[in-house]
Parts: sequence; structure tokens; C-alpha cells
Amino acid sequence: DDIVLGMGCFWGAEKRMSEISGVLDVESGYAGGDIPGANYQQILNYEKALRFGRASGRNHAEVIKVIFDPAKVTLETVLAKFWENHNPTQGDRQGNDVGSNYRSAIYYHNATQKDFALASQRIYQQALNAAGYGPITTEILPLKNYITAEEYHQDYYIKNPLRYAYYRKSCGRDKRLEELWGDKH
Repeated sequence: DDIVLGMGCFWGAEKRMSEISGVLDVESGYAGGDIPGANYQQILNYEKALRFGRASGRNHAEVIKVIFDPAKVTLETVLAKFWENHNPTQGDRQGNDVGSNYRSAIYYHNATQKDFALASQRIYQQALNAAGYGPITTEILPLKNYITAEEYHQDYYIKNPLRYAYYRKSCGRDKRLEELWGDKH
């Protein structure tokens, strides 16, 4: 099975989700936008055009495709790791990464995945409400226009450990996750 998730920059999302026992592979990609076959530079350029009012429509989100063995890990577990490893209340951003391409998203394949996504959203919204945080902005939609990201984005944290460590430390994301979820992330 697989599910496509947007958690901000796909480099960190890929690392976090690959740590789940029963996950077979995590692939960086793009989804949810209006440009079929877009690449990284086109997505960045489209985001700039949207920001300055020179484009309309929906940009792709940076996403990960989480491929998992349902005999070893449940979709509920994958979704729990999703919620607890990003801030789903920030809208079009995660940490210092700003733009619709960094939005929180769950792109499902079927009604079962949709139902699990919505149920998990309700559970995590209750937890956030109890802690005094705002509404979840995660979009939960059918998968649209999925594109595998360029090879240099795949397994970035393995191929570029020093650059990844610097990025992770400087983006401020871990501090925010600690505030939101405590030691769960």
C-alpha cells in the first residue's frame, strides 16, 4: 500500500517516515497542483508567480509517497507519524519554509484512506484544541498529478548528511514540533 503526504520540505519528511518499521520505501515527489509533469524549478517559479499575482490555480505541494506493508504497519500508525512530525496548523508553510508548496496535505487513493485521514484529523484536532492551538489546515483530497521528484532530492538526508543536518537545525522546525507534540516526534 502507499499514501501520499505533504509535510513541508520533503527532505525531512522522507527521513522521518522512513524510520517507521514496516515502511518499505519513501519517495519524494510533488502532487496536488495544476501543472502535470512539473519539475522543481517550475514549482518554485509558479509559487513566485502566485505570490505576486501573476498566476492563478494551485501549485504542487512537496510530498512523500510512503510505501508500506500493511501486514507490518497500519495506516493509522503512518498517519500518526505524519501528524506528529509537522505542524498542521500553519497553512502554506512549515517552519522557515513558506509557500503553498510546503502545505500540509494527505492525498488519498480511495474512500478507505479518506475515512482514515478524516478520522485521524479529528483526533489530532482535539489534541491541538486541548493544548490551545488553532485549526488544522491540512488539505485532504484525492491524489492529483503526482510526479516523482528529481533524483537529487531522493534520500537527500543520506546523500548529503552535513547539508541536511544544517538545514534541519537552521529551519527551526524541531523546536516547534517539540512545542506542539512533546517527545512524540
